[in-house]
Amino acid sequence: MAVSSTRGSHIPGTMTTASYLVTGALVLGVLVSLIVAAKAVDTPMAIHAWLFAFALTFGALAIGHRHFDALETFKKTGETKLGYNDNVVKAGVIATIFWGLAGFLVGCYIAFQLAFPWLNLDLPFTTFGRLRPLHTSAVIFAFGGNALIATSFYAVQRTCRTRLAGDIAPWFVFWGYNLFIVVAATGYLMGVTQSKEYAEPEWYADIWLTIVWVVYLLVFLATLARRKEPHIYVANWFYLAFIVTIAMLHIVNNLAIPESFFGSKSYSLFSGVQDALIQWWYGHNAVGFFLTAGFLGMMYYFIPKRAGRPVYSYRLSIIHFWSLIFLYIWAGPHHLHFTALPDWAQTLGMTFSIMLWMPSWGGMINGLMTLSGAWDKLRTDPVIRMLVVSVAFYGMSTFEGPVMSVKAVNSLSHYTDWTIGHVHSGALGWVGFVSFGAIYCLVPWLWKRERLYSMALVSWHFWIASIGIVLYITSMWVSGILQGLMWRAYDASGFLEYSFVETVAAMHPFYIIRGLGGVLFLIGALIMTYNCWMTIKGRIRKNEPVLAGQSDLPVGAAALPAE
Repeated sequence: MAVSSTRGSHIPGTMTTASYLVTGALVLGVLVSLIVAAKAVDTPMAIHAWLFAFALTFGALAIGHRHFDALETFKKTGETKLGYNDNVVKAGVIATIFWGLAGFLVGCYIAFQLAFPWLNLDLPFTTFGRLRPLHTSAVIFAFGGNALIATSFYAVQRTCRTRLAGDIAPWFVFWGYNLFIVVAATGYLMGVTQSKEYAEPEWYADIWLTIVWVVYLLVFLATLARRKEPHIYVANWFYLAFIVTIAMLHIVNNLAIPESFFGSKSYSLFSGVQDALIQWWYGHNAVGFFLTAGFLGMMYYFIPKRAGRPVYSYRLSIIHFWSLIFLYIWAGPHHLHFTALPDWAQTLGMTFSIMLWMPSWGGMINGLMTLSGAWDKLRTDPVIRMLVVSVAFYGMSTFEGPVMSVKAVNSLSHYTDWTIGHVHSGALGWVGFVSFGAIYCLVPWLWKRERLYSMALVSWHFWIASIGIVLYITSMWVSGILQGLMWRAYDASGFLEYSFVETVAAMHPFYIIRGLGGVLFLIGALIMTYNCWMTIKGRIRKNEPVLAGQSDLPVGAAALPAE
């Protein structure tokens, strides 16, 4: 359903006050970047300053070009019609696919580096230590972040029946966020890192991300404020919680003092065990609110929309939301069992982690039961199958996480590959599959195609990627438990039975299996990329059935909650 409106007496294409202010801010940013580039005390800072200068210059020119094109169109037609802002969503979908391929490829490479160390190539840019944060940031923040921004911009417009707030602001969020990704990624390759898990970018990148994220929050809030629906759909609650909480986590965890305003190095405001606690308060809740709450918003929109069914229980979704939001924020200390953190804090983190089990499974049940009356679609629609299996992985990961937070289990699992298997069961099975399902929904909807190029290719993607996930997580479960048992094995004299080198050698076959699993997942993503590309070009494979839900239907029963 399109939304049409006019801008009153304002002539489209003419520069508004906001346009002038944004352009002025970008020009000021260019000047600051050039000064920093000239006075930079290290090469990475100089490179990044020039990168900012070129990007901000491009942004200022793009604003002028955008208004010029709009003015020319207005002169020819004499009117303007504003529907949903889907162009920025299209850009987000393309960026999601691109960064996904990049992140999965680097992940496969570093997986094989652990099995075959010669793949480090004895080059500083290709070592595991530099490529590993590149992989995690590319998959979590580049792939996952672009998926969240694109789907949140799409869903909030449809469920509020209004255009996305702002003209320049949504594009600033998209391009600004991807500029942050490029700065972070190039920084990792040059060895620029503050050595915090999932928070490696240095101080200047963090400041830029804060600016972008605040604009993202304002765009989302302004869109909700101008909604034409009195009800705020539950997906928007999860998206909003993700945006607000990530802003708080990011700012607090990245409080730092730069060594020089013209250098890339900084020092954390916290030290010792306080720094560790703040880091894992951030680290666990980056998982909780970025990789869980945000993608639950995706689940609550795309599963009902694709299935053509209302959410199973609106009341359960509200209980799910508030209990998850309250409990998740306290669970971070379970990452610091058997450390200098006070024992009561460790126990607190463990307790809240176990309590998280129930709201997480409440959300899983709500997602699965949304298919009540439409279970046959699991057989006929591979996109629904992918979305539902993602919810199943969410349930499995949120069962395994609380179990691993128990001190008796954690003493075996911590610092082993079991944790890697747990993280990837959530990252590949939950985050990956729900994002793939959303992309398969969005591509024909956004580009106004009758359906996807090939549903058979979606099925191939599903099964190949599923086999890859199973190979990955089972190999890591076995290798992790084996590691834990070997590390704690003692001989009759009380000495360690195995040297560390022996434990590393024992992992070799499992690392090969893990790498092969990652390759299969990457192949699935390549199939998806081809399928989406052909869909965008307007191609359709013949002799394939047309399924309900492939065209972009008006927001109706599929988007309204059930009591």
